[in-house]
Amino acid sequence: MNVVRVGILGAARIAPAALVAPCSKQDRSEAVAIAARDPVRARRFAKKHAVKSAVESYAELVSLPEVDAVYIALPASHHHRWTLEALGAGKHVLCEKPAAASTAQIEEVVALAKRQGLVFCEAFHYRYHPLVERVIEICSSGSLGRIERLEGRFDAPIGNLEDIRYALKLGGGATMDLGCYVIHWMRTITQAEPEVVSAAASERPSGVDEVMTSELRFPDGVSGQMNCSMSKSGGFAADLRVRGSRGELHVTNWVTPSFGHVLRWTDGEAEHSEKVTGVGTTFDYQLEAFVASVLDGTELPTGGADAIANMRVIDAVYRAAGLPDRSGERP
Repeated sequence: MNVVRVGILGAARIAPAALVAPCSKQDRSEAVAIAARDPVRARRFAKKHAVKSAVESYAELVSLPEVDAVYIALPASHHHRWTLEALGAGKHVLCEKPAAASTAQIEEVVALAKRQGLVFCEAFHYRYHPLVERVIEICSSGSLGRIERLEGRFDAPIGNLEDIRYALKLGGGATMDLGCYVIHWMRTITQAEPEVVSAAASERPSGVDEVMTSELRFPDGVSGQMNCSMSKSGGFAADLRVRGSRGELHVTNWVTPSFGHVLRWTDGEAEHSEKVTGVGTTFDYQLEAFVASVLDGTELPTGGADAIANMRVIDAVYRAAGLPDRSGERP
């Protein structure tokens, strides 16, 4: 195999940017099929985005012999089942975040991928942009002194209360959709796993967290705060601040830096401002890394072990806030 043929589960809004467009730019991947809950919608998607075929069901897609890997763009509540189905059918999997609704679910997924000898990747696309390596370099160089605190915020207002992210049964919630990123940012910078000290949510009547704030404690006395909101009354923000004993670093638009970002930092002596250029979108970099893992066996920073670690923190945030994890289990 020298080309990874990808099937798409779900005609989601993110699929064209996250999978179809990157495939069209790369020689080693191809989008060959799509399935959606509504077969008519799948056919429309295939025609519009030049995907070779549309099939009638998710089950049919994961069983296609001409599909090597499956990209899962379904609601979070469906990730666990269909990742297991795809892996069981011998397909590599690139799954949108969060890749499961609880730690127990993602542990089952990762165990199956390991038994099958298949690649599993959680789609934290931001992690593949060169900006991330630059931020890690600055933070680990000692320029900021000893890292003392991190504060991250991801707010994205959703005005439509019928959106799937407001549906508890579909794995909705601000922490699942947005806070998962902030947790991942801080874990990436510290390269360590935090303890959840406290959490407080603004909860909708449906049981979905519309806003969440959580205090985290990392090893070596590093503290962190995770903030996320999908309230329609707010604005968009995707920022990370790292405070050290000598200086401070601030990143604006940590999520999609290829569409514009600002990186500012001080080292106790001077102020610095820079932009980290790349040759594509975060999704381009992510697909390239996923394909390289499938074809060349390279390691992924958002593989199975990382997915388990991130989901453990998400579950702990919900427990601390007195809410059930998204699989429905009460604390």
